[in-house]
Amino acid sequence: MLNIRKILFPTDFSETSTHALTYALYLAHRYQAELHMLHVTVFLSEDPHNPAHHFPDREAIYEKLRKIAERDMEAQIPEGQEQGLTIVRAHRRNLSAAPSIVEYAAEEDIDLIVMGTHGRRGLPRILIGSVAEEVIRHAPCPVLAIRKPEDVEAPVEIKRILVPIDFSEHSREALTVAREIAEAYDASVQLVHVLEEVIHPAFYGIAAKSLKDIYPHIEEEAIEAMMRFFSETDGPEVPVTYHVFEGRAGRDLPRFAEEHESDLIVISTHGLTGLDHLLIGSVAERVVRRAPCPVLVLKSFRRSLLAKDED
Repeated sequence: MLNIRKILFPTDFSETSTHALTYALYLAHRYQAELHMLHVTVFLSEDPHNPAHHFPDREAIYEKLRKIAERDMEAQIPEGQEQGLTIVRAHRRNLSAAPSIVEYAAEEDIDLIVMGTHGRRGLPRILIGSVAEEVIRHAPCPVLAIRKPEDVEAPVEIKRILVPIDFSEHSREALTVAREIAEAYDASVQLVHVLEEVIHPAFYGIAAKSLKDIYPHIEEEAIEAMMRFFSETDGPEVPVTYHVFEGRAGRDLPRFAEEHESDLIVISTHGLTGLDHLLIGSVAERVVRRAPCPVLVLKSFRRSLLAKDED
């Protein structure tokens, strides 16, 4: 059983965040969790010490924005969905939204953050960054990142849950969480192991272009290992399929999710920070950036969604 007592839903009142609210409400009802709605007002200024860039009567403007945010947060909940829930509405102000979301999650002992992501890539992401990625990197708890579908007003429907497996204890926890969610949604689990591509310099004299050239039975052995991994991992009995392919996890897992119509990806991050993160990045962040479906990112060494870890 998952241990979800408090859910944080940051909102900017966009269509993307409104779509994410559908998931937050479902989970809040499912686990009888307290739902915290948070809006962060961001005052932008190139130089906060330059009086020319200050708003006139800034406090008065902030108070008006706070009242508008409170009104909009109340209006954002669909009729009838608030019944039976404890909803806390909060408002913060900062020069950036992500730090306020992370701070609020820590202060309020949040178990899960459910938020929309606009899925920026390329130059726009480099120039203005991604609030969702920053929250995923620093949040003290798991984050469910949700991008609004482009062509449909999709309801919450999860039938296939993709779980990348690297046979670490981090991926074992992701599998247990995925099995709990699969039972709740009457869904199946897609276990995927990616055989990472390795490019050897020519002077190595290695003619093989693929791991399969070196280990012809690697796919069969990987599937057998995944079957053992599944049977040795805690969680409800749910339908499961096994998949192995060569590629790059951050690039090809989203492609697999699209081709196999995955409705949710559950992935664990190994918690790289500092120079390690800058040099090789985070597979989880790359998956969030490209995924065609919601991504639940579990944080290694941080708060767990599993009830057994409850104090």
